[in-house]
Amino acid sequence: MNIESVDAVRARAAKHGALADPARLRIVDLLTLGELSPTELQARLGMPSNLLSHHLRALEDAGLATRHRSEADRRRSYVRLADGALEGLTPGAGHGVRRILFVCTRNSARSQLATALWRQASPIPSASAGTHPADRIAQGAVDVARRHGIDLAGLSPRQLDDVMTDGDFIVTVCDNAHEELPGLHGIHWSVPDPLRLDTAEAFEVAFTDIAHRITDLAPRLHAA
Repeated sequence: MNIESVDAVRARAAKHGALADPARLRIVDLLTLGELSPTELQARLGMPSNLLSHHLRALEDAGLATRHRSEADRRRSYVRLADGALEGLTPGAGHGVRRILFVCTRNSARSQLATALWRQASPIPSASAGTHPADRIAQGAVDVARRHGIDLAGLSPRQLDDVMTDGDFIVTVCDNAHEELPGLHGIHWSVPDPLRLDTAEAFEVAFTDIAHRITDLAPRLHAA
């Protein structure tokens, strides 16, 4: 870890430390809507002025809040969230990638759904492949995608070796593929195989799981 990343982690830790206090968390919640004067904050929180001053100093020291004088009455001040105050608070490292490659065993359901969902969430190029591709995409995957406004028609499973390129950021979305491909650059999502039950509900559960994971991952990746 270089000096810059250590400093960034320390700054994030200071913010988390400040927000660990329930009163300060409530103050930040209020400030996400706009500026408030200390008097207004006191009224909203039912907090004595000396205690509020203590909490505001802690938020300022952590880089979460700033104060400025009113243009109308210079004796009055307003508190606001600092620029970028809440950036980086979600744990997780960022990565620069050229392309994301979703991989499962048969490339007939989970990896196809992940690729389609990724294209809705990020401009980073994506593709999918299988370690042992099936002849066609599973009907359950086609159906669940259609229910959510996604068209998988015309797509076919593809062999991993024919798709993978140097520098791909690989996301294995099934345990079999992950355990078959040790040491690849990327991450693993242990998504249960909907084909084991082959019901609409199983495919819906897999779709929802993948969608939530993509929502979490997309902000952490940027185009290399």
